[in-house]
Amino acid sequence: MKKTPLHPEAMAKRVAEELPDGSFVNLGIGLPTSASNYVPEGRTVIFQTENGILGCGPLAPEGREDPHLVNAGGQFVTLLPYTSICDQSEAFAMIRGGHIDISVMGALEVSEEGDLANWFVPERRVGRIGGAMDLVAGAQKVIIIMYHATRDGRAKIVKKCSYPLTGKKVVDTIVTDLAFFDITEEGLFLKEIAPGFTVEEIQSLTEPQFKVSEDLKEMEV
Repeated sequence: MKKTPLHPEAMAKRVAEELPDGSFVNLGIGLPTSASNYVPEGRTVIFQTENGILGCGPLAPEGREDPHLVNAGGQFVTLLPYTSICDQSEAFAMIRGGHIDISVMGALEVSEEGDLANWFVPERRVGRIGGAMDLVAGAQKVIIIMYHATRDGRAKIVKKCSYPLTGKKVVDTIVTDLAFFDITEEGLFLKEIAPGFTVEEIQSLTEPQFKVSEDLKEMEV
């Protein structure tokens, strides 16, 4: 069977399936932002941005970009009938006040205990302290969407993060192009796997040992 890693849009779609009806969700820069395009039909998810949009719509299609309507990453977005606009201080008050149900963000590394590193790459001197630290502290749940390994094959799910931490024991779920994990008190649980891959292959690209769900499923590409 052909090995088929999930492409970015399929990863975003899988994340969108984890967002409950009526939930307030913040989407980080990069891979997470496309999740707003794949909310299942009949479900309402209220997306919030750090720069002051509550009820943000999907990314704007080509030709409908409005320079006044961008998310925290500078991408053009759309508004919905129930959208509210506020200033940045109010947006962060929502986050710091514990009013965001789910934060979806990317990662450089995630440890087996749910530690997250996603703000600074020492060898490149790239990164800055930003909203991610507020979000992992204030959100009720953190979902990470990222590629399973670096371009040179180094694991991004590790025993212990080598990069500066954004937060300790904050990650609940990891969606990669190869697998879906939940992080529990008992450690990592593999729940879904990309088509054509074996558990052994996933383990070879994952630094810590993980447990396999009894009802392991194949991820939809």
